[in-house]
Amino acid sequence: MPHDEPAQRFCAGARVTRRALVLFGLMSLIWGIPYLFIRIAVAEISPATLVFARTGIAALILLPVALLRTDLRPVLARWRWVVAFAAAEIGVPWVLLASAEQRVTSSLAGLLVAGVPLVGTVIAAATRGRDRVGGAGLLGLLIGLAGVAAIVGVDIDASNRIAMLEMAVVIVGYAAGPAILARRLAGLPSVGVMALSLSLCAAVYAPVAFVQRPVSLPGTDVLEAVAILGVVCTALAFLLFSALIDEIGPVRATVITYINPAVAALLGALVLREPLTLVMGGGFGLVIVGSALSTRAPAARAHEPRELVDQRRPSGAEVDESTA
Repeated sequence: MPHDEPAQRFCAGARVTRRALVLFGLMSLIWGIPYLFIRIAVAEISPATLVFARTGIAALILLPVALLRTDLRPVLARWRWVVAFAAAEIGVPWVLLASAEQRVTSSLAGLLVAGVPLVGTVIAAATRGRDRVGGAGLLGLLIGLAGVAAIVGVDIDASNRIAMLEMAVVIVGYAAGPAILARRLAGLPSVGVMALSLSLCAAVYAPVAFVQRPVSLPGTDVLEAVAILGVVCTALAFLLFSALIDEIGPVRATVITYINPAVAALLGALVLREPLTLVMGGGFGLVIVGSALSTRAPAARAHEPRELVDQRRPSGAEVDESTA
């Protein structure tokens, strides 16, 4: 896909592209709405049942596509890393997030998940990954986190220690998942990786979901929430997220978690009648500033030739342009 003129940079050495901006906007919205729907769903079904339904629906959509359009043998050859990705990005975080949202508000959950880019930066440094951020980037991450706090507010007293521990594991998983995808599953067809990961999680949670199945049919709002989570927030979202990682790398792809809480706050105001104040609006401004800083190229590399930048850039799983 053609790139824009190098007047601006979106990540460490990578040009801003229309595709990257569109993907960033779509993912900020698509992964900003699950918090609301998760909270609606867990009011009547267990977290494990929700994860099974969500992954099962998405697997039914993606697996036939993967079988028809890709060769799954290379993906199966790296099955250990597929299992690691499935556990880090889906299996563990989703059930813990749903469990935590039985105790805390969706807004607070969104705020805590905004710590993913910070953890992603630590993981990149600890593993000597090439997709790192410099001092200005780290400052941007902190500013963005402060902005999220202003948007949704911090009310730790409304939570408990178990929920906080669950959210901590969620954050680590969400930061580790993209890194595994980009560094250990690079070059593989993303639809195959996602389809097998979702299928694996659905199979693992099926027995638990059967035991914890609701005694009666859930309400229409719950069924609609599960459907949206499975189709839009999972099947479609994973295709778009893989493409975003290809464009800007795994650490900076998680910067979408700064915009997600703003979406969650807006939904809270419109659907749950939560307050939307000027302070929250100012916080959103801080989020934008923090996101810009965190994706800014280090000064020493901003003027490097495109060829050298591309050599350093970690590649994500191969993405078919027609599906993103």
